[in-house]
Amino acid sequence: GELIGKAPSMQLLYRTMQKVAATDATVLIAGESGTGKELVARSLHSGSNRAAGPFVALNCAAIPETLIESELFGHERGAFTGAHRRREGRFSEAEGGTLFLDEIASMPLPLQSSLLRVLQERRFTRLGGTGEISSDVRVVAASNRDLPQMVADGLFREDLYYRLNVVGLEIPPLRSRREDVPLLAETLLERSARAHGIKIGSLPVEILRRFMEYHWPGNVRELANAVERLVLLAEDGALQAGDLPPEVARSTVGSAVPFRLPAEGLDWESMEGDLLRQALKRCDGNRAAAARLLGLAYKAFLYRLEKYGLASDDSDIGTEGPDMGNITRG
Repeated sequence: GELIGKAPSMQLLYRTMQKVAATDATVLIAGESGTGKELVARSLHSGSNRAAGPFVALNCAAIPETLIESELFGHERGAFTGAHRRREGRFSEAEGGTLFLDEIASMPLPLQSSLLRVLQERRFTRLGGTGEISSDVRVVAASNRDLPQMVADGLFREDLYYRLNVVGLEIPPLRSRREDVPLLAETLLERSARAHGIKIGSLPVEILRRFMEYHWPGNVRELANAVERLVLLAEDGALQAGDLPPEVARSTVGSAVPFRLPAEGLDWESMEGDLLRQALKRCDGNRAAAARLLGLAYKAFLYRLEKYGLASDDSDIGTEGPDMGNITRG
């Protein structure tokens, strides 16, 4: 997977990622579920001097509290009932690379102090062990919860928060960058069709309209699931609005829900240019049909083609964003 988006908030994210990727700085990624926090972490690893080393991910919320210390630091034989042999922990597995700690807010308070010590001293001790082990690991953490509020409530250590948040990255929710929905949807459509070996046409304008109007509480992950559902239920390669997930279909059925401008604004020219390219691609370069698809008068459509440099017959009518190197596709 890769990061996709041209919205100003995503461009800011890309720039910050490029600045910190090659460093060993600890990074804290904030974002709602489904926004792509692990993708950001993997991109940071790929753009770092540790790219040849391992990338190890641990979801702190998925490990029982009684086992998470052993999972992180490993244990010696006999450290607890059932510990029949020594086991390496995630810090050892990530040696020379990157350790991604997802849902860091779920880490128990007693273990937070142990993590802080590793970050500060770069040494740890296996559960049941006595000797210290040196650690050469870059830690990237992520959370979908309000960590500053958890600090204020005494649920998360303040010193650990600041030690993790050397550089903070915030991934915007999909509803705040709706201009990226067409590009994301087309990219996910191509990816899903390829994965399932199904030949699919372009997204009908009615489906794209509903995608633009829906609020996507599950963010890009939910959009990917909706697109995959359409691909799997398509008949003879044709995508049908009736196959949309019920919650997406209900968002506009029987009502004219207007597009809502995100609070932070949007890049109008980027969105308009993307829609022109998609309309041309969907209509196989037929300008009159593309104009009708967008609800534009033909002269107004031609004017916009000239404005965005799309008037020549060999214009690029793809849907991909600019190349962001190893870190992003923007």
